Amino acid sequence: MNKTMNNSRKIYILAIICFVVGTTQFGIVGMLDKIADSVGVSVATAGQLVTVFALSNAIGTPLVVVAMAKMNQSRQLLFALGMILVGIASMLVLPGFALLMVARAILGVGTGVFIVNAYGVAAKLALPGRQGSAMSNVSMGFSSSLVFGVPLGRMAAGAHQWKTIFWIIGVLTFIALFVIKKTVPTFESEDSTPLVKRLALLKNPSIAFMLSVTLLVFIGFSVIDTYITPFLSASMPMMKEKISMILMTLGIGSLIGSKLGGILADRFGIVRTLLGAMLVQAIVLILVPVSSGGVITTIILLMIWEVACWTFGPTQNFNLVSLAPEVSGIALSLNSTFVQFGFALGAGIGGITVRGWSVMAITWISAAAAAAAILIFVFSRLKYL
Repeated sequence: MNKTMNNSRKIYILAIICFVVGTTQFGIVGMLDKIADSVGVSVATAGQLVTVFALSNAIGTPLVVVAMAKMNQSRQLLFALGMILVGIASMLVLPGFALLMVARAILGVGTGVFIVNAYGVAAKLALPGRQGSAMSNVSMGFSSSLVFGVPLGRMAAGAHQWKTIFWIIGVLTFIALFVIKKTVPTFESEDSTPLVKRLALLKNPSIAFMLSVTLLVFIGFSVIDTYITPFLSASMPMMKEKISMILMTLGIGSLIGSKLGGILADRFGIVRTLLGAMLVQAIVLILVPVSSGGVITTIILLMIWEVACWTFGPTQNFNLVSLAPEVSGIALSLNSTFVQFGFALGAGIGGITVRGWSVMAITWISAAAAAAAILIFVFSRLKYL
């Protein structure tokens, strides 16, 4: 019983550290305008900090994990935290936007390697049959960084400087190094599946189409999420001082959506839940610019959109597991990679939109991405399933 309680405590420690680590990715979104001002670039250019983080996470993580396959997982966790510390230190002391991009790339890889290993360690610490619950706790820790990391970053940037939140994350990450070393047992890493075998799953048409849907949905999410602060400032200038509170409200929507996805999938089925979530995204994003509603209406619509986006996320994981149960781990890993590609491409497309048209146009781009995802989803269901 004591060992069970002890292992449960270790899983929650991993979840807390995942929150800290995740804030390195999402915290920057709430203060993009402040960072742009500090390094002398436009907000659209600063948005590429999100792109480079997500790309390095998507591409670098599997490469580093495969390269460290013979290293035990506790050491991999420590290595990842070390990379995160190097990335944070680089953000804090190196001058110029170019070096800031390099620092974000280092953070992207370090964060990805840590999260992957945290899932694996949590599963090994859990009791038989409770691995899913343990992994969901780790996932909740990471997701919470989206809920609280964005507004915390905004509040820190407003009260002090944008670097303040990264000083805090750096100190907490340094403490986490000692916590991991003391609490996480030495689990030998399993031989990583070769990249060639992972990519071979893309030859399955139903999997390939579903990953395309994931990519489009998260392009649509990232287009808005990356530029949410300047969007809110432009659409409701009278609420500039309360943006951190609005961001917190929208973040709560992501937690609601994460829970709602499983409930709806169980009650109405995976296909209806996924299709419904994407339809809600497209409809709401069309309503935001065309409605003549005030601040409250806009916030409510954006919160519904946030709920729909994160209803899609876990439900799509269930969907991929059902499509490829014999290689579910590889399917989920690929889905995670496509999520990060979506973050990267969405930030890039959003930057082009903000620079070439207006920040207010990002809702139309996101709605178009959701509509394309719906078409591919329906086509794949009719043709392959």
